[in-house]
Amino acid sequence: MLRVGLTGGLACGKTFVGHALADLGCHLIEADKLGHEVMLPGAEAFDAIVSEFGAGVLDPSGQIDRRKLSALVWDHPERLEKLNSFVHPAVWAREQGRMAEIARADPHAIAVVEAAILVETGSYKGFDKLIVVTCTAEQQMERALKRGSYSKEEVQARLGRQLPIEEKLRLADYVIDTSGSKENTLEQVRAVYAKLRSLTV
Repeated sequence: MLRVGLTGGLACGKTFVGHALADLGCHLIEADKLGHEVMLPGAEAFDAIVSEFGAGVLDPSGQIDRRKLSALVWDHPERLEKLNSFVHPAVWAREQGRMAEIARADPHAIAVVEAAILVETGSYKGFDKLIVVTCTAEQQMERALKRGSYSKEEVQARLGRQLPIEEKLRLADYVIDTSGSKENTLEQVRAVYAKLRSLTV
């Protein structure tokens, strides 16, 4: 089985590229979704997060409100590190379990893990190939604001804290530039997929 990491900066189009690869036949594992899952009541990270950050991070239904939690940790590196110590090991364990399932079902599979911080955590080293998705800084800002989750100041703060995309591009086996049309991006995805598929034959 081929293990492929997929990463890039905020709002670069990682999810779009990941889903396009899945449409072509790759098995997609989205780290952000796993992050949501491990924070659900009864899941691996829930009790530790509530114990550390208090019941104030819960919404009326008793689930963790990620926006409230984010506000508590974003300007405090030590708190963010603490949160990551609860979430990342659980996400990693789920990723490994899913990878093992895929490998058992199809030894020639291409398993793609989409995650924002593969390079920052050093976990990119555990993959056979690394795809980095990029676009212009203006497009990142525009796309992030269009999602409506964060204000311009919050987006700027997040972009400022991320590892410069140049650092990630240096480590990439394949680069997909999403700054053009969707069709242009899909053409690049198909070309990368063909290269990945040739490695599994």
